[in-house]
Amino acid sequence: MSGGIRKTQRLDKILAHLGRGSRSDIRRMAKQGIITVNGSITKDSGLHVDPYADLIEVDGERIQYRQFIYLMMHKPPGVISATEDKREPTVLDLLSIDDAAFEPFPVGRLDKDTEGLLLLTNDGKLAHELLSPRKHVPKIYEAIVAGDVVPQDIELFATGVTLDDGYVALPGELVVVRKETQDSNILSYISLTIHEGKFHQVKRMFEAVGKQVVYLKRVQMGELMLDPELEIGTYRELTDEELSLLGKNI
Repeated sequence: MSGGIRKTQRLDKILAHLGRGSRSDIRRMAKQGIITVNGSITKDSGLHVDPYADLIEVDGERIQYRQFIYLMMHKPPGVISATEDKREPTVLDLLSIDDAAFEPFPVGRLDKDTEGLLLLTNDGKLAHELLSPRKHVPKIYEAIVAGDVVPQDIELFATGVTLDDGYVALPGELVVVRKETQDSNILSYISLTIHEGKFHQVKRMFEAVGKQVVYLKRVQMGELMLDPELEIGTYRELTDEELSLLGKNI
């Protein structure tokens, strides 16, 4: 928070937001005398403080308050891009307790069997701007396609493929990286940039030209690129530089 008049918040709400326990846990810690505000022990967990200006410590550890969290995940296949699901594991199941306490959600979706870049945050404004259809934030995918991707396919993608429901997709940039033959079948390794996010869009675009995507990975969203060092199924916080890159699209 910067500029303007800062609002104070309840101490127990602040600490709960940062994953330090439930409000009853924090009330108990306060009674134990292990919470200090500006160097003084407070046993009132409902005390109103300024989380940005007041020095808050729990058992001698300084608390660094922040409202939002921004995570880059290398989503693995087999995991749902949702906050909850009764039958399948979700991307939130991959988070630590401390990070889950911020209640982040995935920005957009990747299919269950698709891997790659997934942004998670609790910043609703940023998520809305990145997903807004009027922004046309580009998304880049790498894929393996069963079939021979030919120049006519590239031209069709560049003008707009008609999907199975009659919707004409926005123009996309299709690049063939290489091809190989397996058991007399051609596999095309491609890169595709699209500017919208319709349901199963990449798969449906190739189905429209008679081909099947057998592997799909998102590697970039706007200016944000998937960290090549980020192992599949792991995540990390965005750097300040990466956050500024996202800001270029909103």
